[in-house]
Amino acid sequence: MKRLLLAGAGHAHLGVLRALAAAPLARTEVVLVTPQARQLHSPLLPGWVAGQYTLEQCAIALPALLQRAGVTLRLGHVERVDLDNRLVHVLTAAGCEPMAPLPFDLLSIDTGPVVDDRAIVGSAEFGIPLQPLESFVAVWPRLQVQLAADRLQGGAASTVSVVGGGSEAVEFALAIAWRARTAQIPLRVQWVTGQEGMLPAAVPALRRRLQALLPRCGVRAIEDDAVCLERGTVQLAGGGQLVSDVTLVMSGAAAAWARLSGLGVDGRGYIGTNALLQSVSHPFVFAAGHCASMLDHPRPRLAAFAVRAGPPLAENLRRALAGRPLRPYAPPQHVFEALATGPRHAVGSWGSLAFEGAWVWRWKDRRDRAYVARHGGKPTRRSGP
Repeated sequence: MKRLLLAGAGHAHLGVLRALAAAPLARTEVVLVTPQARQLHSPLLPGWVAGQYTLEQCAIALPALLQRAGVTLRLGHVERVDLDNRLVHVLTAAGCEPMAPLPFDLLSIDTGPVVDDRAIVGSAEFGIPLQPLESFVAVWPRLQVQLAADRLQGGAASTVSVVGGGSEAVEFALAIAWRARTAQIPLRVQWVTGQEGMLPAAVPALRRRLQALLPRCGVRAIEDDAVCLERGTVQLAGGGQLVSDVTLVMSGAAAAWARLSGLGVDGRGYIGTNALLQSVSHPFVFAAGHCASMLDHPRPRLAAFAVRAGPPLAENLRRALAGRPLRPYAPPQHVFEALATGPRHAVGSWGSLAFEGAWVWRWKDRRDRAYVARHGGKPTRRSGP
């Protein structure tokens, strides 16, 4: 019997699990290693922060899907991969005790991003990582209580900084600003985009709309790199210093263990893959989603691209196990991207076009809730602000 090991339950692997539920693999043991028995759907999390969804509505419970797919769940964190002996070394879900190494014939990797706390000096001590998402959702309710308490004590308005140039970072900044407004918490929100500016991979029309919208939503954009975090401050590469009572960090989010294990990576540390979704260094390893980079078809690191990689990844895993030729995959050039702005409003883009309005939010809301429902989550939307 062959062994297929799935490391991580990201968007691409959820697509693999759906494919296996529809047509389970014969004579193959399939194991999924992931830290939680649920997977948070990242596009919905800013809406949770904004008060529009419950956390349960953002989560996909894995056991029922795994049972339909004939996949065994192992709760734990991947520590490293022994590529010579085809073993994955795993720590327990608490992250402190090693488990027995898991053997594999074929390995597929789709682990969620983890903020590299070495990318910015002081971020381990004074920053709060936005990734992994499970860590953030455990911290955010306490932060809300703290910020509300600061208001009741009559002090000056607190400042929250979000560090990171991607779409997830700005959505969280906008969600925090909206939540503060609806909860009547005096709060200053600033988004430190990096020196490349806001959403460097986005089309110019979307960046222009976002640039005009941010001040109206109560978010200040600082187009500079954060180089050092200290208690109450963010030091910038340009020499400036920002006051920051709470600093959320979303930067440097590559899977460091992949590089240390000997897998070929790109210049930013993401697992390099070819058009077959295979590792460029080890053909018995596949990767997709936020931990991987298709070297021949680079695309922005968006959930929509990870979702689309699921079906071709499932097909090639099936073919590799059967010894059949693999099929190349080319991701689409464009996806319909929508960024929630906090209220029931969103900005979006398709190709070179950009647009905004309540209808964009409604489209995004339906798409994201339908995705969770397809994988066994809660489809109902809470009527929040």
